[in-house]
Amino acid sequence: MHLSLLHFTWIDWTIVAAYLGFLLYLGFRGSTLNRSSAEQFILGGRMLSLPGFVAALVATWYGGILGVGEFSYQYGIANWFVFGFPYYIFALVFALFFARRVRDTGTYSIPDQLYRCYDRKTGLLGSVLVFFNSSPAPYLLMLAVLLQVVTGWNFLLCLTLGSLVSMVYVYAGGFRAVVRTDLLQFTLMFGGFFLLLFFLVSDYGLEPFLSANLPPMHLTLSGGNSWQYILVWFFIALWTLVSPQFHQFTLSAKSPRTARSGILISILFWFIFDTATTLSGLYARALLPDLTQPSMAFPLLGDAALPAAAKGLFYVGMLATVMSTTDGLTFIAALTVGRDIIARWGGRDDDRSITRYTQYGVLFTTGISAVAVLLFPSVIDLWYVIGTLFIPALLLPLTASYYPRLRLGGTQTFVAMTGGFLVSFASFAAGHAMAANAAPQYPLGIEPMYAGLSVSVLLYAAGLTAKHRNAPR
Repeated sequence: MHLSLLHFTWIDWTIVAAYLGFLLYLGFRGSTLNRSSAEQFILGGRMLSLPGFVAALVATWYGGILGVGEFSYQYGIANWFVFGFPYYIFALVFALFFARRVRDTGTYSIPDQLYRCYDRKTGLLGSVLVFFNSSPAPYLLMLAVLLQVVTGWNFLLCLTLGSLVSMVYVYAGGFRAVVRTDLLQFTLMFGGFFLLLFFLVSDYGLEPFLSANLPPMHLTLSGGNSWQYILVWFFIALWTLVSPQFHQFTLSAKSPRTARSGILISILFWFIFDTATTLSGLYARALLPDLTQPSMAFPLLGDAALPAAAKGLFYVGMLATVMSTTDGLTFIAALTVGRDIIARWGGRDDDRSITRYTQYGVLFTTGISAVAVLLFPSVIDLWYVIGTLFIPALLLPLTASYYPRLRLGGTQTFVAMTGGFLVSFASFAAGHAMAANAAPQYPLGIEPMYAGLSVSVLLYAAGLTAKHRNAPR
């Protein structure tokens, strides 16, 4: 695909270089801190303060900036209703019903919780599912595209450079490096979009400019989409409850209260940022109505509306939004490979081995994610595949692990996890095998996620019925 190049001046390039240099400085500075224990390297000693918690969670959970730009360009304020509102709901559910329970477990990760509550086979299967659920592939793809639109270099070269930059300080500094860099990324992602809106509102105002230059459906909650389509995205928002980011930062918080308060404050920041990005998407549609590449709405809007220096700062804001999620997910996936699979099953679970295996996991995760980008060079496709295949398998087993009355035995849980995944996968594969005009034809017209969730719910219902029937009276 041919991408339009942005027009940078020397001052824009200087801003980008300064950002990357300071980012690496912060990341490597984190590597000089105490890494005497695995808990230090993996969770920062469980001492994450409220400001650090909020900045890290907000920045790490919000990375799909090009996808958000594409959707808001095409459907207007439906972007907020589809990609914002349902996630606020489930983040609130996590804060109220899970944050304290997660923090009180004292575990290291989602797979650690599954091993503790069930058995080894369930923990191993959960580890594999969490690894793929934590994949930074969609964000490596966006990072490569952002590099390509300013350099004009080959996509593979941009993917390699983006992967190396995101990987190197995570490998060296672990969790502390992620948090230190996220504090910078948080500031830049908000600053970049606020700067863009300052120029847009100053030049064009809000009303009547937007309503006069937008399709009427862009100012409706549905954006012209069917409510059935919107409902699918509400189900995908269940991702929040099995989100490795939510669990990782909650386990790293100073206290359960810090985690709960941090998530509630984060919801407010997500609302603010979603408002800024959705409004920017409306301006992009109004000012650039004939884009052939809607995914480039934000970069091209910044190129058209901003002067030198401001353009560089906005571009850095987009980079920060993507890179904060890339490094966070890379670390979580690496932890899953290094600690929850290799160290646990290899019998080498001392602090030094866990740290070393997690570092190897960083290399492995980056390599696998880069391959996934080359196989599925679409952010939406990657999001869809990850959400469809892995949420149905993880949702009920992980949720039940925090509520003993809902918990099944290890073998029953393993069967439910396997059933949910296999049905989703089989439905997904069959739909693509029977595709018509490049559109998948899923069996009975049912989305694979619905099929997998249905099977998982049925297996859990049967297991709970048998459990309560056989319980001593």
